[in-house]
Amino acid sequence: MLIALEEAKYKLNGMRSKIAELVSALSIDKLRSEAAELDKLMASENFWADQAESSRVIKQSKRIKEIIEAYESLERRLEDAIIMCEMAIEENDESIVDEITKEANEIEAEAEQMRIDTLLSGEYDESNAIVSFHPGAGGTEAQDWALMLYRMYTRWGERHNYKVKLVDWLDGEEAGLKSATIIVEGKNAYGYLKSERGVHRLVRISPFDASGRRHTSFASVEVLPELPEDNSIVINENDLEITTHKSSGAGGQHINKTESAVRILHKPTGIIVSCQNERSQLQNKETALKMLKARLMEIKEREHLEKIEDIQGVKANIEWGSQIRSYVFMPYTLVKDTRTGYEDGNIQAVMDGDIDGFINAFLVWKASNEKEKDKINKK
Repeated sequence: MLIALEEAKYKLNGMRSKIAELVSALSIDKLRSEAAELDKLMASENFWADQAESSRVIKQSKRIKEIIEAYESLERRLEDAIIMCEMAIEENDESIVDEITKEANEIEAEAEQMRIDTLLSGEYDESNAIVSFHPGAGGTEAQDWALMLYRMYTRWGERHNYKVKLVDWLDGEEAGLKSATIIVEGKNAYGYLKSERGVHRLVRISPFDASGRRHTSFASVEVLPELPEDNSIVINENDLEITTHKSSGAGGQHINKTESAVRILHKPTGIIVSCQNERSQLQNKETALKMLKARLMEIKEREHLEKIEDIQGVKANIEWGSQIRSYVFMPYTLVKDTRTGYEDGNIQAVMDGDIDGFINAFLVWKASNEKEKDKINKK
């Protein structure tokens, strides 16, 4: 058992350098200076003169202090674990081997997650995520696959203590779903889930095929950031065709069957959004408008347009594009990301929401690609 304690001590001491690297990665010194400046600003006499600006400063200060506190807490936790381990070795106390081993593993995992978090540098990475599911051609089989993906991301959100809110749902003809939209609410929800946008491929023996044949199905996942209230996107009311209807969907926990469902058509682009799970028609309209703004902003930025009015249509927004991941249930079990090469043979765990490995691999891959592009541009 003392060997286990010595190994734990060696592992913990080795983490000091990894955590020290976070000082640079997180720009801790710079953040401390920014926090001090913001504290001075918030203490000034005229701070509340501009409500919008004061709100922005308070939010920024809170974000910075959360990062600093998370790092300092991890640093303290590591040092406490090292001291505990050293005392146990001195006193020949084998009773806390399991506790120290568990603590070492948790500190290592938290340090790695903090490192991954530094890769979330996009403008909207901290935002909530609007996630929509659409089956490809193939009828019931594809619709069931879309439902499986809906469950996977819902469970992922629950694993990370995010709030997952269903805003729209349309049942499949026999099983599954024709379309569904959820909003995953919580810090960095979009930053993580943006990696999941694209076409997902399923290979399995279809439960809907009486002959027991193997089928390949496709479903697309669309991920957009929920934009802040003060976002500059302005939509002309004359460009909108708004209709209301009775909610229709899975019922029960999914849909409140009232007359408050809202469907919005953006006439210049043909984009259609709908929401039916809020408590009132007004709330459904507000949520649908948020979804519309997010789609318009995504197209505007992806197509490098100067203004929303320059968007000619949505063909680039709705085309399937290339497949990002394959989920094979038969003849072997494997989930493989075609972009990063990351794979996991425990397909049941993946379908239960254990997709952090794929998300983290994507963030590292994307950051590496961006560095390479910067090098090429500098030459």
